[in-house]
Amino acid sequence: MAEVSAFLIRTQANRKGMTMITKTGSAHWQGALKDGKGTVSTGSGALTDQPYGFATRFEDKPGTNPEELIGAAHASCFSMALSKALGDAGITGVDIRSTSTITLDRDGGGFSITKAHLATEISGDGDADRIRALAEEAKAGCPVSRVLNAEITLQVTVA
Repeated sequence: MAEVSAFLIRTQANRKGMTMITKTGSAHWQGALKDGKGTVSTGSGALTDQPYGFATRFEDKPGTNPEELIGAAHASCFSMALSKALGDAGITGVDIRSTSTITLDRDGGGFSITKAHLATEISGDGDADRIRALAEEAKAGCPVSRVLNAEITLQVTVA
């Protein structure tokens, strides 16, 4: 299958003349849900044919799963948004370590992502209360937070 060649990474001009970046990932699945297997890849090549399946998602077996990938995307997006906000506020010497824990709950006959909990440790040369306020703004404003239809919480530690 030409899944790798199906990646589209391109820059387009939108109607307002601003640049919009499009990134993609892909998945390949074979078999039934419980005994099937799949691989996931990113257009950049950072992940290539990483295995995933029922056991990695629901039975805590080694390998990746969609929720883990969403968590990584959320933590990295939040950290970048916070870095920008801290820089704009003149806070220097910034070091940010973030984790996003994604909760998958039963929802009627299926499942839904119901929560995303961000935990971040931030050090920087600035007022701790201001850093916390900027972290709250970054939590609400990062693109991944905005796309998730779930409760998003945040725990901030300023060192």
